[in-house]
Amino acid sequence: MKTNFKMLISYDGTRYQGWERQKNTEMTIQGKLESVLSLMTGSLVEVIGSGRTDAGVHAKGQVANAHLETDKRPEEIKDYLNQYLPEDICVREVKVASERFHSRYNALGKTYKYTCYIGNGKPVFDRKYVYVVDEYLDIDKMRDAAKALVGTHDFASFCSNPKMKKSTVRQVDRISIDQEGDYLIFTYHGNGFLHHMVRILTGTLLEVGMGKRSADSMGELIEAKKRSLAGFTVPAQGLCMIEVDY
Repeated sequence: MKTNFKMLISYDGTRYQGWERQKNTEMTIQGKLESVLSLMTGSLVEVIGSGRTDAGVHAKGQVANAHLETDKRPEEIKDYLNQYLPEDICVREVKVASERFHSRYNALGKTYKYTCYIGNGKPVFDRKYVYVVDEYLDIDKMRDAAKALVGTHDFASFCSNPKMKKSTVRQVDRISIDQEGDYLIFTYHGNGFLHHMVRILTGTLLEVGMGKRSADSMGELIEAKKRSLAGFTVPAQGLCMIEVDY
């Protein structure tokens, strides 16, 4: 009889083509997890993630679940996974979940962080995890703009999928912008995010800070529902999934 297991996973997404399994490459997080678990159980295993992080995006608190037929205890499953997974993927926790637990459908909210480097030097040791901004930023104006983005809105202007058939309405509970030394950290919490939404929101807010658009234009941008009017999509390496709420 199969048991449903919930997993907490961290990974460095630098060399992976995102979370989702793909036919033309073995370099996906889901693919690596399924390969090891299938080896462990002797049968094909499907791993369900709470969300599909893009190529190059990292995670500290990705959540997934899988139904496994195994005699191994949760701690033994965790040890097995960490023994055979690549060094840039770590399973931090394995727990028995209810039969109906679904990591994606049961998720109530998610927290993402995007990190920019705004110092004068080069972030040699952090270069895979930050986006270097070499222009002056008016952080106060960016914070003012972020206030208008908080709430329940149609975020179609911040979605890179032009063929999106499902609703583009999302609830964003919090956007904070904090400077920590040479780093500028954007923290987003909401009930869900569209394709590239966090990266487009960040690019748009950076353009406010650079003086390329006004802070009070966010309302018009939301109403327009046109991706072409929003800011640029910041690179993937600065984005990290921090936590999933249940």
